[in-house]
Amino acid sequence: MPPLATPAPLGPLTVAAGQAESVPGDLTTNVATAARLVRRATDLGATVVVLPELFLPAYHPPALRVDPAGTDLAASADRRVADARLDPLQAATRDGSAVLVVGAAVRHPDGRRTCSSLVVDRSGDVTVGYDKQHLCGPDEIELFTPGPCGATLVVEGWRLGLGICYDACFPEHGRAAADDGAHGYLCPSGYLTGSAHRRDLYYPARALDNGMYVVFANIVGGTPPWQFNGGAAIYDPEGRPLDRAADEGEAVAVATLDPAELTRVRTAHTMLVDRLADQGTGRGLLVG
Repeated sequence: MPPLATPAPLGPLTVAAGQAESVPGDLTTNVATAARLVRRATDLGATVVVLPELFLPAYHPPALRVDPAGTDLAASADRRVADARLDPLQAATRDGSAVLVVGAAVRHPDGRRTCSSLVVDRSGDVTVGYDKQHLCGPDEIELFTPGPCGATLVVEGWRLGLGICYDACFPEHGRAAADDGAHGYLCPSGYLTGSAHRRDLYYPARALDNGMYVVFANIVGGTPPWQFNGGAAIYDPEGRPLDRAADEGEAVAVATLDPAELTRVRTAHTMLVDRLADQGTGRGLLVG
């Protein structure tokens, strides 16, 4: 499908990117924190809420390694998740009539373990929305199996591509979402202290590359070497931050995605349609 073949949505969509500290291996406590963030976001008018990578078990490889039974959520063959520990999150999305995207470790029926985004819909149903394709570093490669494909979430006519952290370091991943007609790109992430330059470069770049909104959620707190730097943000289709949280402390960034602005930017900046189908590999240059 050509990138601009998908019409802009008919109406605006208010989204939130949350950040908080999660406790290694304590899924019950982290669910309670996530539910609190969802309620805070919906009180501010958000319809879609994005929370960080692996937020439910915590992004802490030692805990994920030692207690897979306690940190993982089991998925059925049709990617549904039924786990009583998620009840507070399901209640929060039902009460706020919101859709939640949140990071989790998922165990599939065939034994695969994936770093995934769960989608909790307005009725409280939980599905595995996306499995991270680009695993980052030896810990993730040891712990998880990469996902086989991308995914797009549709909410009120907005097509929202799903990525997780390192996925967004690859321009091709965001472009694949745009090629699938995405108007926005949702990225639960886990950026460590010391990575602020890259954190603040990749996500606005993906927005500008593709003329789409980007919602970036990150973790805060923790102890070295697993200490995170927040900065949750929502970027407009030219890569400008509409709202941004500080590098520390629990927070929710909220902004409204505007279909008129999406159309304006894609009309003014036509990289999606001007891109050559075959960029070529280059020719040698003779110097003599």
